[in-house]
Amino acid sequence: MRIEQLEYIQAVTRLGSLRRVAEELHMSQPALSETVRNLERELGVNILDRRRSGARISDEGRELLPYIAGVLEAVDQLRRAADDQHHSNRLLRVGTVNAATVPLVIPTVREFRERHPGTQVEVVDAQQGEIHRSLLEGSLDLGLVNYLRGDDPPTDFDTTELLRGQPVVCMRPDSPLARLAAVDVSDLVREPLIAMRAGYVMHRYVHRLLDGRTPSFSCSTDGAEMGKLMVAEGLGVTVLPDFSVVGDPLERAGAITWRPLASRQVDVLLVAQRRRAGSTTRPARELHQLFVDRARQFKVNAA
Repeated sequence: MRIEQLEYIQAVTRLGSLRRVAEELHMSQPALSETVRNLERELGVNILDRRRSGARISDEGRELLPYIAGVLEAVDQLRRAADDQHHSNRLLRVGTVNAATVPLVIPTVREFRERHPGTQVEVVDAQQGEIHRSLLEGSLDLGLVNYLRGDDPPTDFDTTELLRGQPVVCMRPDSPLARLAAVDVSDLVREPLIAMRAGYVMHRYVHRLLDGRTPSFSCSTDGAEMGKLMVAEGLGVTVLPDFSVVGDPLERAGAITWRPLASRQVDVLLVAQRRRAGSTTRPARELHQLFVDRARQFKVNAA
């Protein structure tokens, strides 16, 4: 049994005769008739009622039409699903809160591109809440977000820990804080502070760390990468996970450095999240595994 045989039967039902179907399909009527006969022999049913005036659907054939329509609809759904998967395989979208973007995300995307040169990876900077919404809606394939130790990730996602680190103070090498072995909160509030905007884990952490104390000056920004650039340009200091600073090109170039905090340490986690419901494409699974492998290598290098 072939799909086109069922499609021919459905066309006879729609057009009313073999002759009209043959004309529409630009094929000979004898060839079309023989194709249908082969299906009839296989099923053991006379699907067409052949008369001098032409061939039309028989009563037995009409009883089979719902099943034929069901098979063709299933085939159409399969084709649409395959087409959707083909398009999704050509574009992967990763949402990130921008922590560890350079040390982790860039090398991972570079390696994925080498393995899959025909697949585009789009990295979207967003806050955690937006990343979660986009994962549930299916507009993101993978999300990279931060948690503080003790936070409970949403149950809607598969969550894989990539990196675990400590908050550190990121500063210019010529900052007064760079002369310290560790930075106390009293030292921190004497410097201009670049904070992450509300909605980021590090905003919540710094708010708890300061405990009502006010820095000499503060401004806020979206994401670690802009924060590090502002530090490099002398606008102040910022508090980030150590894995977001160590190995960053700005640190390697000597434009920024870091010192640990003297108190109130808590683990900061960078995790990869995928939606539990629905299927995941093979390229998306491979990209996820590359993040896991790259994070393992990152931890070995940092040690």
